Amino acid sequence: MRRADTGAGTPFLLIAPAVLGVALLVLPLLALLTRASWPTLWQDITSPAALDALRLSIVTGLAATALCVLLGIPLALLIARSGPRASALLRALVAVPLVLPPMVGGVALLFLFGRTSPLGGLIAEWFGTGIPFTPVAVVLAQAFVALPFLVLAVEGTIRSTGSRYERTAATLGARPAVVLWRVTLPLAAPGIVAGVILCFARAIGEFGATALFAGNAPGVTQTMPLAIYTAFNGAGAGRETAVALSILLLLTAVVVLLVVRAWRPGAIR
Repeated sequence: MRRADTGAGTPFLLIAPAVLGVALLVLPLLALLTRASWPTLWQDITSPAALDALRLSIVTGLAATALCVLLGIPLALLIARSGPRASALLRALVAVPLVLPPMVGGVALLFLFGRTSPLGGLIAEWFGTGIPFTPVAVVLAQAFVALPFLVLAVEGTIRSTGSRYERTAATLGARPAVVLWRVTLPLAAPGIVAGVILCFARAIGEFGATALFAGNAPGVTQTMPLAIYTAFNGAGAGRETAVALSILLLLTAVVVLLVVRAWRPGAIR
């Protein structure tokens, strides 16, 4: 098999910065692994404080992912089937949480759903309680930061497959709902699966928006990232537990990348 043409090759002056870039990414992770107490790792992960944070992260992460699927797939379809100007505008709006500091997102959610806001006041009046500093706030914060991952993955897949199969099905007499369920969504399945996985991983790793909008109450709103932060500030779970939870999140990220690569072989090189 012939080697792929690499052109003129990589200039020698770029090798050292490239190696330093790899080191910047890899060495902190290796440092984390060296600080783990491997003989007691399982015990640290299964401690009461760690289990509470782990349980809350998984439950709220799944709820946030479900909310993102409910809202994100229709939004992705709308972006993919809109005109160039409308799709560019919608895509830019979807991408805002990707570049917005999570803390700013938490402040924005607090101003939208807080008791002093019109919407937050109505919710508190209807249900007898507000949204901020509750598990619902955790879900909304996670969904806010994770939704773009699902929308962009699904929208890209739908756009790449085109609309010729949908037009053919419509020409043969299929109703729009049948075209959606029998043609569009099956063709978009790889993007949907990849988006769901990325969305869930981003949700359980969310910190900034959750801290401001939902607080840090153990067993109520304290997710794994918040438990890690609290432990390293000398409160809550011990530092060994914090390191164990950090490694668990790291392994989750690795598994997510491997699964996404399996479903979308060309997405990660």
